[in-house]
Amino acid sequence: MLRAAKTYVRIVDATSRLVGKVVMFLIFIMMGILLYDTIMRTVFGRPNIWAVELTQFFMAAYYLLGGGFTLLVGGHVRMDLFYSRWTKKGKAVADVITFVPLLVYMIILLWGGIQGIQYAIEYKQITYSAWAPQVTPIKIFMVAGIFLMFLQVISELIKDVADIKGENLRIEEKS
Repeated sequence: MLRAAKTYVRIVDATSRLVGKVVMFLIFIMMGILLYDTIMRTVFGRPNIWAVELTQFFMAAYYLLGGGFTLLVGGHVRMDLFYSRWTKKGKAVADVITFVPLLVYMIILLWGGIQGIQYAIEYKQITYSAWAPQVTPIKIFMVAGIFLMFLQVISELIKDVADIKGENLRIEEKS
C-alpha cells in the first residue's frame, strides 16, 4: 500500500478519534443546561427561553462531529444478517461496493451544508423561536462534522482495499 495512503489513514483516524473523544463530553454540557433549566423553572419559577434550543444545537454538533469516530469504531447501524458471518476479506469487498453510494451521499450532504452556511450568512438566518439565535455557528459545526465523516469514509475505503490485498491498516485501540 502506498505510504501516502497509510499516512492519510493514520492522520484521519487519529483526528476522528481525538474529535470523538472531545465531543463525547458535550453530553455533560447538555445535561447541565437541561438541569439548570429544570431547576430554574420548577424551583424558582423562572423558565428560560433558550435552554432547550441550545441543547438541540449541542446535540446536532454531538452526533455530527461524532460521526467519523463512530464510523472508525464500527458503531454505525448495519444489517448484520449475513455480514457478521463473512470473512474479513468478504466484509471488505462488501464495504468497497457500498462505498460509492455512501460517498455520493456524503458529497451531497457536504454540498448542501455549504450552501446552508452561505444562506445563513447572507440572510443572517435565525430560528423561529422567542430566543431567535443565529444558526450560522451550528451550521458550521454541522458541515465540519460532515467533512470529518467524509474523510473517515475515504480512510475506511483505503483500509478495506488493504484488507482485500491481505494487508492490515487497522489499529485496534487499547481501552
